This record gives sequence, C-alpha cells and structure tokens, in this order.
Amino acid sequence: MSTLSAPVRRGIVLESITLAWNVVGVIVLSVTALAARSVALGGFGVDSLIEILASTVVIWELRDVKGTRQRRALLYIGAAFIACTAYVVIITVLALVHGVHPEHSPGGIVWTALTAVAMFALAAAKARLGQRIGNPVLITEGRVTLVDGLLASAVLVGLSANALAGWWWADPGAGLVIVYYAVRESREAFAHYRAAV
Repeated sequence: MSTLSAPVRRGIVLESITLAWNVVGVIVLSVTALAARSVALGGFGVDSLIEILASTVVIWELRDVKGTRQRRALLYIGAAFIACTAYVVIITVLALVHGVHPEHSPGGIVWTALTAVAMFALAAAKARLGQRIGNPVLITEGRVTLVDGLLASAVLVGLSANALAGWWWADPGAGLVIVYYAVRESREAFAHYRAAV
C-alpha cells in the first residue's frame, strides 16, 4: 500500500486547519449574524460552509494515492464557487430591496479581521505547495481560500462602515465584492475540470 508523501501530508494539514477554522467560523458567524441582523455576516457564514465543503473535497482528493479523484474534486470546487456566488447575490439584493438595517457587531468585526489574516496566509501556503507538487485541486482550493479572505475583508469594511458611519447599505453591499472573484474562479475550476484526463 502506497504512503502519502511529505508535501501531500502538508497539504492535508493546511486543509485541516482551514476546515477547523471554518467550523468554528460557522458557529461564530451564526451567533453574530442573528444578534446583529447582518446579511453580510450571514452570507459569510454560508461562504464558510462552502469552504468546509471545499477543504473536505481536497483532503479526500489528496488521500487518493491512485490519482483518480482529481477531476471530480475540481468539479465539486467549481460548483461550490457557483453556489457561493448565487447565495451572495440573492441575499444582497433582498437586503438592499427590503432596506435591512443591521445592528453594530463588534464580535463580527473582530472575527472577520482575524479570518482575513488567516485565510490570506493559508491561501498563499496552498498556492505555493500546489505549484510545488503540481496539484490543480490544491491550487484551485487555495483560490477558494483567497476568495474567503477577500470576502472577510469586504465584510469587515461593510461592518466597519455601518458601525462608524451608519452606512447600513454597506453591510449587504460588501458581499457583492466577492461575486466577480467567485465567477472568475468557478470558470477556472471548470476549465481545469475539462482539461483533466
């Protein structure tokens, strides 16, 4: 029976850290989103669920010593980007149309700031390792993690603008920042999927 190489084990560790962070994040974001009636925090919670799915898929793919799961993993990650995009667009439009005014969320601000730093660091590590071992699944999921960091930054800006300037619309509007990146990365994942043998 083949054993996993050290770089592959390192990839599994990076994904496990991402997975654990996002499991905690779903709990924190659920509590803070409900308390503040924040669309941005609720949307970010859904993004964390998608990141949990993506990390699970990559761990599943990296553990496959025969290399038969790569194409399906790329398909799942591309679908996760599409789901994230659709959800963010829908909740943002609904919040703006109905004029949902969120409360201030100091806990949400702290969590999104910490998450942005953590996700950018993890995304950079995954990109380097994915390039080193030539694994498009790890590279693509690293982009999911980058998008997670970008979304955390956008939500942080929206929450801060609401707290400091009373710009309620900045909270749901923050989610739209991610749509461009998510669409682009879903197309990239599907392109890798089509190219994979």
